[in-house]
Amino acid sequence: MGGSSRTSARSRIRPSSKDEHEDSHRNQKPYQKITKHRRIANHNSLQIMDVNLITLLGVAMVAFLVIVSLIYHLVRSGEPVHRLRVVTPFDAPKVTDLPMFQGEHKEGLYWGTYRPHVYLGIRASSLRCMLGVLAEIRVGAVDFVGDYCRTPESLIGGLMWIGVKDGRYFMRHVCQDSDELGKYGWTEHNGRDYGRQVIVDQDVTLTTSFLKSFGEGSGYGGDWAVQIDAQNRRNEFDVEALGVGHLFFYLADEEGNSINVGRERLDVRDGSLLASGSRKDVGDWELHLSSKDSSVIHYAGFRTPHMHNLTDLVQGTLAVYVHFPLSLALVLFLSIFSDVVLHIASRMGVLQLPDSLDHSSNVLVFQISAKFPFKIDIAFVSGTDSESSKVEDRVKNLTGELLDSQLKQGQREFEEKFQKSFSLTNKVDSQSMNVGRAAMANLVGGIGYFYGQSKIALARSSSNKGFHQLLIWRWDIHICLDIIGHWLDLMNADGWIPREQILGAEALSKVPEEFVPQHPSNGNPPTLFLILHDLVRRTKRNEFSASETSEILSFLDRAFIRLEAWFQWFNTTQAGKDKSSFYWHGRDSTATRELNPKTLSSGLDDYPRASHPNEDERHLDLRCWMLLAADNLHSISELLEDRKHDGKEYHMMVELLSDFEILNQIHLDKASGAYYDYGNHTEKVRLRWQETKTSGRELLREVLETPQLRLVPHVGYVSLFPFMMKIIPPESWVLGKQLDLISNRSMLWTNYGLRSLAKTSSIYMKRNTEHDPPYWRGPIWMNMNYLILSSLHHYSQEEGPYQARASTIYKELRQNLIKNVVNNYVQTGYLWEQYDQTKEGKGKGAHPFTGWTSLVLLIMAEAFPNH
Repeated sequence: MGGSSRTSARSRIRPSSKDEHEDSHRNQKPYQKITKHRRIANHNSLQIMDVNLITLLGVAMVAFLVIVSLIYHLVRSGEPVHRLRVVTPFDAPKVTDLPMFQGEHKEGLYWGTYRPHVYLGIRASSLRCMLGVLAEIRVGAVDFVGDYCRTPESLIGGLMWIGVKDGRYFMRHVCQDSDELGKYGWTEHNGRDYGRQVIVDQDVTLTTSFLKSFGEGSGYGGDWAVQIDAQNRRNEFDVEALGVGHLFFYLADEEGNSINVGRERLDVRDGSLLASGSRKDVGDWELHLSSKDSSVIHYAGFRTPHMHNLTDLVQGTLAVYVHFPLSLALVLFLSIFSDVVLHIASRMGVLQLPDSLDHSSNVLVFQISAKFPFKIDIAFVSGTDSESSKVEDRVKNLTGELLDSQLKQGQREFEEKFQKSFSLTNKVDSQSMNVGRAAMANLVGGIGYFYGQSKIALARSSSNKGFHQLLIWRWDIHICLDIIGHWLDLMNADGWIPREQILGAEALSKVPEEFVPQHPSNGNPPTLFLILHDLVRRTKRNEFSASETSEILSFLDRAFIRLEAWFQWFNTTQAGKDKSSFYWHGRDSTATRELNPKTLSSGLDDYPRASHPNEDERHLDLRCWMLLAADNLHSISELLEDRKHDGKEYHMMVELLSDFEILNQIHLDKASGAYYDYGNHTEKVRLRWQETKTSGRELLREVLETPQLRLVPHVGYVSLFPFMMKIIPPESWVLGKQLDLISNRSMLWTNYGLRSLAKTSSIYMKRNTEHDPPYWRGPIWMNMNYLILSSLHHYSQEEGPYQARASTIYKELRQNLIKNVVNNYVQTGYLWEQYDQTKEGKGKGAHPFTGWTSLVLLIMAEAFPNH
């Protein structure tokens, strides 16, 4: 279970257009020319080659079987195989097995909008998942699979529709920037049983609402309903074509169970049953449609295990079925040009599904065509095989006026909870409140459940979740703990948690291959300690109810062994040469195409570090993350008051890492009052086009002087980490220097937020490769601005010579951040991944990017982690 948004905060979505390719963060391989070689050989030489090939294949096969057999016997015999430890789950009770995550909690979260990569998708959750992992080993692939999730393969539902762009017709389904929708996203969502979304596609506006209900007689997980309200602003130039809307609602059984169509010829006037089926988890089930508006319904059934390409399946079917008989050759030809045929068929008014089924279809797609405006209600009821199922009453409750009434009630309850959770009255204007609602709704509405296998790349010799949970715990503490528990349960035997979870075919289809394998030597910042820090402090202050406090303590008690293992993984694998130093492993010391080798594991990707990576490096941000982690473990051990959780070791680590004098000795430049990384570095590095023997002309790195061990002189987010973590004493002169750097318009300050890298840096806004535009080299990021703002708020309340100045900077920065995000949302309809520091704060990168940009809501509420 992941608390994310439509575009996950550290995901790499495949570029969908040339402009997208330039603007977004990508790590593309350079273009390589491919030449064809002509081979001329006579008949005899071909025969010899065939014999040699067969011989070689036979030898290779024998060698392969021998190696696989060796690995098998080593594993069975208990002999240590070091490489395979990365696929061994951590040996401790799962956090998600706690009683608080069972019973009503588990069933209450069973159905939901847990497919954030499509515009509207519904599935059952996989709540007790021990992930299998696929280890890439040079001799082959070994598949280690733990206990599968309770529902690893769900019944899934989703919406597609025909959209119009530049006079052409396209199928909409999977969220992608190339669709160029005017807007899409949840305006309300409570993360459990209610949500409302607005989608603007050119002249068409679709309002989709989701409701979950536990009616008498319903099966496990209850029932659910989807309402789709379709409106159209007529375009005079294409009135006739735009007068009819085509919606496609599908159900697909990932287990392969057959789905039955309601009747051969569907007509809402003759009854509402669309489909039925049976599953072990929910029993017999039925899908019904209700509408007061006249509509025509067609359907198609398919037998397929591939749920990630349903768009192509439906679009191809529409393209080849246009009311006249087609030869097989013509069908295959038209499938290649399905988007063109889709456009022609739409214009001709002959676009429809064929009203046919494959044998034992496990996917059913229903096409609902009607004149604008129209509204349809779709109801899913489970447990229909029960004697007390009362199907007719439950369908009636989930359609028509009764559904309208419940949706209005859900909207009122969302608003009441929003006001209670964030208390924005008198803090921001109504326009900002609307943006705050959207941020909250999209964050919990973007929660997804995934199952599958992580691909682990073995060496040849948590990332955003913490920021998300700072918001989610204030909304629903149980969902927050559930998400953290799932993340911790991903841990392997060494205490390592993969940086990114790209699980299942649907998720893999959205991510370029180079970002899929996870390296067990690399790990993202332990940001989950941000939320744990907040929960522990507030629990000590009795800010939770008695039942919530009991559950938090139980959670921490179960999670502690995993948190310790996670900490120790960082403490051993990321340690530097000096006692109190750390550095992010995984930087490429042999890089020849990068201006500055990236540090992906830091989460700050292309932020400039030492020009020549080696083990002498000291990374300031990781040192500060380790202080936060150690402080958390010490605080948790104190809170639990249990001898088995001895926090003395962590207390000593806290004292060492918070020692202001040691910090200054190894990271402070006293002349500027700035903190820096340390490493083997030279500023005289550039990219230059060079001729190479292997691949022709390439843009390669050129080093103009010998690097030396020194502080790395780049002011930016990394250099502010001691300030962000509140390590600097309020009376220290260093604090004054930090405020100088923050407020300096020639360095970090803009009217839209703080730059990620100072304008004075030699790498400011420079590309890292030919295909790698600047990412953390200038643009404004909300997560780091939130932490900086949190510290300004802290120092504005601490007595000292810089208290008043910190307060002034805090107020101005807060106002700038809120204003810019709100203006962008009003103008574009989206929250963005990052914001341009020069072009009037324009949103950049992925969108909608709720993720850590949703922290703007906490900035509005002035809700910062307790210190």
